[in-house]
Amino acid sequence: MRNTGGISGIIIIQGFPVLIYTLVIAFFPALFPASSSAQDDSYTFDLSEVEKRPYEIGGYVELNPVIFGLDRDSALYKLRFQGQDEGDTAEEYRGAVEIRGSYEKGIARVYARAHTEVSHACHEWSETTELHEGYLSIKPPLGAGFDIGKRTLKWGKGYAWNPAAFVDMPKDPDDPEGSREGFTVISADFIKSFNAGLKTLSFTPVIVPVTGHLNEEFGRRHHLNIAGRLYMLLYDTDIDLIMLAGTGRPDGYGLDFSRNILTNFEIHGELAIVRHAAKKVIASDGNISESQYNPRSLLFGIRYLTSFDMTIIAEYYHNGAGYTEAEMGDYYAFIRSAYSAYLLSNDNGGLAKAMNISRGDYGRANPMQDYLYLRINQKDPFDILYVTPSLTLILNCADGSFSIAPELLYEGITNISLSAKLTLLSGGASSEYGEKQNDWRAECKARVYF
Repeated sequence: MRNTGGISGIIIIQGFPVLIYTLVIAFFPALFPASSSAQDDSYTFDLSEVEKRPYEIGGYVELNPVIFGLDRDSALYKLRFQGQDEGDTAEEYRGAVEIRGSYEKGIARVYARAHTEVSHACHEWSETTELHEGYLSIKPPLGAGFDIGKRTLKWGKGYAWNPAAFVDMPKDPDDPEGSREGFTVISADFIKSFNAGLKTLSFTPVIVPVTGHLNEEFGRRHHLNIAGRLYMLLYDTDIDLIMLAGTGRPDGYGLDFSRNILTNFEIHGELAIVRHAAKKVIASDGNISESQYNPRSLLFGIRYLTSFDMTIIAEYYHNGAGYTEAEMGDYYAFIRSAYSAYLLSNDNGGLAKAMNISRGDYGRANPMQDYLYLRINQKDPFDILYVTPSLTLILNCADGSFSIAPELLYEGITNISLSAKLTLLSGGASSEYGEKQNDWRAECKARVYF
């Protein structure tokens, strides 16, 4: 790990009292787990809680201050800041509001989920507001259903990655359960139940149009894509057969499964094959080549719950569309040579080229081929109620670089969650985590649900 500067040096930076203040607020309640604010055991009966209302509304407000320990020797720092001296640390203040609501009448239901994010970083404010989901659902009492609008389908069985989820935005492995935007689709569900080894069978066809303003991130504009999922509950095993075809995106074929070996031990996996995908590779001299290939990706994982409430999730992911260690090394080498040229002649053409290609596959959360993921969390350790410590490890199997993140979550106050997380990155030169723009990240998160 390079340029960490020592954790003890963090507290002297400008603005850090905000993070300290948030940490105190986050963990002060954990010292008093029996506080009366945690839960009210008194029982009351309200008829309005029994009757189902036709509408629902909810969401959350979130505050998330973050401090980064910058690695000024890394390639991505040089690309991001291009000669600017940002010091050893940088601060970012994030806020988010998500509102979701639904209204149901007869066989029809309307659902919407809007997400707003505000952040202040590098002396600039930014704000984005997006409709993550908004669709009309029709559920006639005939074992069928129809949806039209923007939605997340959440295909695949993996926790950190879903290679077979062809019609979903990719997950962020650092926050797999974070809010994601959906695509605008027309879909249907046809379901049939049986009293045999095959207990449930369902088919979900999906139409994904791409126009100048619709599903722009999905594929080439003015094309139509068709996807489908065949689901089977076969001898207590969940199985999905998934496909994607069309002219706007390469065809894909996928398989996933999930099965409980024991009541507390589950295994899952995914396999995805993409046909005629395009891959851009940049050489160390800046030349870009493009080729077609048929990447195959797979994932295998387990989820285990111990008798003392420890949850262990482990996954191996092979990303067939990822870059090799040599290809990533050439990418980092080009960034460094472009940065040297910029310092000598003030010509940022090479850096602009590197920045442009970084917006593609090189800029994905995990752009290389083989990863291990491990997450361990322990509920109420040592009988400390409402506290859940956890540890997350993501290892790049090719270059040995990794990120490790201890985290502490407190949920002892109704409708409030408080957490603190420290992410440490480690890796050598030309490795994935060694060339990130930061060596560590410390953050707090306070979320209020309504």
